[in-house]
Amino acid sequence: MPEPAIDTHAHVHFDRLEPDLVGVLARARAAGVETIINVGTKPEDNARVVEMAEREPMLYAAVGFHPHEAAKVKAVDWPVLEELARREKVVALGEFGLDYHYEHSPRPVQREVFASGVHLASRLGKPLIVHTREAEGDTLAVLDSAAEGRMPPGVFHCFTGSAELAKEALARGFYVSFSGIVTFPNADGVRAAAKAVPLERLLVETDSPYCAPAAMRGKTNEPAHVVEVIRFLAGLYGLTENDVRRITTRNACHLFGLRLERTGPCFVYPIRRSLYVNVTNECSNRCRFCPRSEGVLVVKGHDLRLAREPSAGDMLKALREAGVERYEEVVFCGFGEPTLRLEEIRKVGKEVRARWKKKVRLDTNGQGSVLTGRDIVPDLAEFVDAVSVSLNATDAATYERLCRPTVPNAFEAVCAFVRRAKERIPEVRATAVAVPGVDLEAVRRLAQELDVAFHVRAYNVVG
Repeated sequence: MPEPAIDTHAHVHFDRLEPDLVGVLARARAAGVETIINVGTKPEDNARVVEMAEREPMLYAAVGFHPHEAAKVKAVDWPVLEELARREKVVALGEFGLDYHYEHSPRPVQREVFASGVHLASRLGKPLIVHTREAEGDTLAVLDSAAEGRMPPGVFHCFTGSAELAKEALARGFYVSFSGIVTFPNADGVRAAAKAVPLERLLVETDSPYCAPAAMRGKTNEPAHVVEVIRFLAGLYGLTENDVRRITTRNACHLFGLRLERTGPCFVYPIRRSLYVNVTNECSNRCRFCPRSEGVLVVKGHDLRLAREPSAGDMLKALREAGVERYEEVVFCGFGEPTLRLEEIRKVGKEVRARWKKKVRLDTNGQGSVLTGRDIVPDLAEFVDAVSVSLNATDAATYERLCRPTVPNAFEAVCAFVRRAKERIPEVRATAVAVPGVDLEAVRRLAQELDVAFHVRAYNVVG
């Protein structure tokens, strides 16, 4: 069953869509789109956008003045916009910004209206939807000057800029949203920008009725087609469609203050073709590069914060309900150290192999033997087919600085664990996070000395 999706930017009040609004919304629901943010562009249609959102449960509204309309905006329009922005189903201000491609409004007027929109978003605490086309430098300059140190949250929508602009937007706290343009054959620059955006800041949209994905070129775009954008990005990132649906839905809910359905503790969670088991939030390391050091326990759209630790029965039930037979492997992982609960994962792992005949992998910091006071490799060999060990350093001093272990002689213990695991477990690999300043080639050489495979994990990319 597909995860729900959100189209974060559409114009379903435009003439090409509103006459068939019932059909447009029905097709969106059939595609698994549960929410559409309908975006106003000019003084005369903002009230209509809000009225539609208040009438249709799946619609939310954003109100603002598109740069094309900047020359038409009058002083009396701003109090009306502010009143509308305070309505319950209005989740953002925009779209505001600069468009130097068509220049339907003079550039100085565009900048003035954009700056006023930034001021209003900052004052009301509403997310800001930014439109920018062939105006990268001025867009950033207006944002920086108008925010006056109080940059509102927001999104650069229908992104068509460079990877450098995406990084500048991210540095200012913005999300970046991609439309069907990312699927165009000549959109290599947009795809490069998409690869520069962390998944935690990714949004998807249609910008309908415009920007239909490549497979629908020449047709009127509509919110149901956001699924084509999601599928394309899944291929670009090496994820599944459900992964991108889940990630972008969570991101949209976080940015726009939408309700995110929660179903309790996440004991099992899918990523790609693997099913992960979230055993514990406790860890014997306090790694400087781990998101948990900042209180963030989210990976690929899954909230792994446990209200309680699952029993072996809980884990097996969750695996069964998740349809474990559809996945390639089961992985003991999460933001904690699984071997802290060795007996529970042993019961579950043996059952997974016996009942479902699935490969079992353990992701570990390699300190399990120290934590239990005995060699745990023989125990692991009973139910584990592969082990991935976080090595992260070439010497004890660097390991202590980066990983901040709570056990003595941790680095030596990790290396000893790798050597023992190599003797008893079919697949063993060491990993290192590409933390700036870490000599990854030196860690690779150490892995070669330990006679195991080596894998580099991207910095600030979880899961």
